Amino acid sequence: MTSELRSVDEINMFETRNNLEQLRREAHAHLMAKRWQEASTAFTSLLQYDDGDEDALIGLALAQDRLGDYELMYETTEQAAKLYPGSARALACKARALQKLERLSEATIANDQALLLDTNLALAWLNRSGQQLLQQRFSEALRAAERAIELDPTDPRAWANKGFALLDLNRLFEALTAMNASLNCDPDYLIALQIKGEILRRFGRLKDVIVTMRHALDIAPNDVSALNLMAHALRTLGEYESLRPITEQLVLLTPASLFAWESHMAALRGLGRFEMAREAIDRVLELDPTNVRFWTIKADNLYRLERYREAVSVAEHALSIDEE
Repeated sequence: MTSELRSVDEINMFETRNNLEQLRREAHAHLMAKRWQEASTAFTSLLQYDDGDEDALIGLALAQDRLGDYELMYETTEQAAKLYPGSARALACKARALQKLERLSEATIANDQALLLDTNLALAWLNRSGQQLLQQRFSEALRAAERAIELDPTDPRAWANKGFALLDLNRLFEALTAMNASLNCDPDYLIALQIKGEILRRFGRLKDVIVTMRHALDIAPNDVSALNLMAHALRTLGEYESLRPITEQLVLLTPASLFAWESHMAALRGLGRFEMAREAIDRVLELDPTNVRFWTIKADNLYRLERYREAVSVAEHALSIDEE
């Protein structure tokens, strides 16, 4: 009877081990395929069986990073670093969480420890480039990003960090090449799309800005950076019909933004909606009350509405500001 029970227990243990191994393979497959939520769920299931599983803790942290769950990522990596203080991966993941939580001094310490343990850890070099970008040490950030790319050329974040550093060094052609490489790794990487849009804007390639920002807004419809770049391009090209819904969204998302209200004013006036433009003009003047150009626009708007006395009064006010 005892031997039979032992056999049943051994069979159960064998099946459990096989199931866990299968679950681990699935978790890593999700991670490789960038299915972050599925990876997070699978690694969490592994940790329910063994909450000290280093591989599962690191895998969960990597998934949480891509999901933007930085508070949870910090909790996960803090546990991993305590259990495995000699793990470079655990320290690098902890450093990344701290960096995203803007605890930069702690992030630097943890990342330096990770690099002391493993100088060939791509994530640690990615972290270092990110920290140096935040410190505006662009030449050093560029070198760190290039080292991260050398170790893992498939990471879109490393290419984006390289592109951002090159942008701030005013090496625009190289920056655009780096952003395209980032998007080759992940076509939906929002940060790379945003920075690519800014580079294209500086080149004056406004049609390309619009295409790139449409992609960004498909991913994140309320992304203010993408909306601002889209508004700038459409306004410059005089495409007011397309500009109007963008500026309507912008003034809702950023009601204290002069650029948003000025762009909305331009869209409405460009469409001949002078009555509707009055509110936008008033908001622009609330935000910048001494700007002669805006007072002149208000006078012109009143004139177009055939409110001639008011138009003259506003124009005189604009002249008085100009004289001052």
